[in-house]
Amino acid sequence: MANLPFVRKGIAAIATLFAASAVAHAGSLTIYTALEEDEIADYVAQAKKDLPDIELNVLRLSTGDIVARILAEANNPRHDIIWGTALTNMLDPRILDMLEPYAPEGIDKLPDRYKDPENRWFAATGYMAAFCVNTAELEARNIDMPTSWEDLTKPEFKGEILMPSPVSSGTGYLQIAGILQGLGEDKGWEFLKKMGDNVAQYTKSGSAPCKSARSGEYMVGISLAFAGIQSVEEGFPVKMIIPSDYVGYELEASAIMKTSNNKEDAKRFMDWTLSDAISPIYGKYKEIVTIPGTPLSKGAEMAGLPADLSDVLYPMDFAQSAKDRERILNTWEKEISK
Repeated sequence: MANLPFVRKGIAAIATLFAASAVAHAGSLTIYTALEEDEIADYVAQAKKDLPDIELNVLRLSTGDIVARILAEANNPRHDIIWGTALTNMLDPRILDMLEPYAPEGIDKLPDRYKDPENRWFAATGYMAAFCVNTAELEARNIDMPTSWEDLTKPEFKGEILMPSPVSSGTGYLQIAGILQGLGEDKGWEFLKKMGDNVAQYTKSGSAPCKSARSGEYMVGISLAFAGIQSVEEGFPVKMIIPSDYVGYELEASAIMKTSNNKEDAKRFMDWTLSDAISPIYGKYKEIVTIPGTPLSKGAEMAGLPADLSDVLYPMDFAQSAKDRERILNTWEKEISK
């Protein structure tokens, strides 16, 4: 992969990235992404085969850090592409104003909810809320399997639940955003406080609750579906449960910067992200792939993920989630955070 450097987070990596950006030329793209390192490596390996003449300089940061960097660099953007970061954050009007409208090849296949009407962004992948339930612990205590958010308020789950904090975790935010939009804010906050009485701890990571549940440390980890799929596939005594109501989800959006010095290759890269070459690889890492016809992975089938998620996911209002984010997080920290 010598001609496709994968730049990781860190001072040296950032220096390398900025140097590459300063001498940007045709055939070179600088990309900011919030995708995970293992999946990026797979995607880039495929890109090397399909786009061998394009050098990719990829900087991986958390969604929050990406947004902060983009805004800090607003007067002198250093990247060509935003690749796979939370749509809720992408919808910040200050970021939307920096994006170049482009309709990549294959975008017509995507349902409208997965793309911007003005073609400033689209989302090929996403992630969703799910419970990881330790079946061995449940059986040992003769407790019924929880299948809804309401079930998690039952007294038998007191102190047996981990949940990601929405302040530090995008997974945590999509979970409470789905509940607040589904129930309405008055009932939603009342419910979150009630469920919070059973939550032992709010974690920084969206996957950490599932990992704790599969080890038996806690009975239930409120997490993301992919963490549950991995746990089932790896043989842990875990059942992945998609709650029967208010299943929040997040989309991972991509876009081209108006200030890109290499828009021709940026457009080719965007076309590639919706191509048949990469869509099967998405299935290895994502529970939500928006490209029609993408098959479920064996792990997803084993964990019971529905092939069609349209009847499962709550119809999230991402613009509202973005608009309300700061207020919701302030309320969370004041009313619920432990």
